[in-house]
Amino acid sequence: MFIKPVLAGAAFLLATTAVYAEELKFANFTPPFHTINASVIERLNTEVTAATNGELIVCGYHGGELGAGPVEQYVRALQNVSEITWVLPGYTSSQFEQTMIAELPGAIPVDLPGYEALWAAYGDHLAGEFPGTVPLALWTSEPNVLIMGSVEVRSPADLIGLDTRVAGATAADVAVALGATPQQMPISQVYQALDTGEIDGVITGASTLIDFRLDEVADSITVGAPLGRLTVFTVMNEGVYNGLSDEHRAALDASIGMPLSRSAEEAWYAAADEAMIAARSDASNVIIDLTEEEIAVFAAAVSEVSNGYVEAVGGAETLAAMNGN
Repeated sequence: MFIKPVLAGAAFLLATTAVYAEELKFANFTPPFHTINASVIERLNTEVTAATNGELIVCGYHGGELGAGPVEQYVRALQNVSEITWVLPGYTSSQFEQTMIAELPGAIPVDLPGYEALWAAYGDHLAGEFPGTVPLALWTSEPNVLIMGSVEVRSPADLIGLDTRVAGATAADVAVALGATPQQMPISQVYQALDTGEIDGVITGASTLIDFRLDEVADSITVGAPLGRLTVFTVMNEGVYNGLSDEHRAALDASIGMPLSRSAEEAWYAAADEAMIAARSDASNVIIDLTEEEIAVFAAAVSEVSNGYVEAVGGAETLAAMNGN
C-alpha cells in the first residue's frame, strides 16, 4: 500500500530538482552550429550538470538572443546580462593591449599551444585586463589566412590598396604593413561585406569558412603567410562566480581553465582543417599555398610589426611569459 506514495514522492523530488536548478546563461552571438557550442558551451554544461546532479546547469543563448553583436559581449558579462559570455578581445583592443600580444605574427611559436601561452602569462601580466570577471577559458585560433573574394594573393604587392577586414589593432598593423587598407567590423558582417564587394578580403582563421559560411562568398584563399592568429576567451561575472555555493563553484572549477581552453583551441583547429579540406575539394576555389620564398617576402614585410607593438604597450615581459621565459 506504500508503493504509490513512494513513487509520488520520487516524482515530486525530481520535479523540484529540475525547477530549482541554478542556471548560468551563456551568451553566444553566433548560431548554435558554431564551433563554440560543442567545444565550450555544451561541454561545460555536461560536466557541471553531472558533477552537481543537475543542480547547476549552463544554458546557451544563441544568435545574439541576449544582445546582438560581439562588441558588447564583455560588458554583457560585466553587467550580468548573461552570467557567461565569449569574447574576441580585438573588438575592444584598447582594453586588452597585453592579451593581444598573442595575436602578433611570431609571438607564439607554431608548436606551442596558444592556450598554454595565455595561461602562462595570465596571473602576472593579463589579469588586470579582466576587471569584474573570472576567465573560464583562454585560447587562440588556428593561424590566420587570407580569405579573398576574388583577388589572388601571392605577395604583399597583391594587397596594396585592398580593403581587408581585420579583427583588431594587431591585425590592422599587419594589414598596413602589407599595403592593405584595414577595415574593422564584426565577423558576423563579413559575409555580406564580401558578397557585396564592400571589402576585398579578410585576415582570419580558416574555421570561419564553416562557422560563418565564408566559403560561399570567397573564391581565393592564401595559406602560409605569417599573419598571426586570433585570441579568444570565455568569462563569467565575478560576483556570480563568488556567489556560487562551495559545491557548485568546485564543480565549475574542475571544468574550467586549462581543460576547457584546450577543448576550445583543439576544436578551432579541427574546424579549420575540415574547412580547408572542403575548400580544396571545391573546384571553384583557388587555394594558394605559398612557397618558402613567398613566405619569406611576407615575413619581411611584417617583421617590424610585432616588435613595434610589444614596445608600444610595454609588453616585453608579457611576451617572455607567453613563451615560457
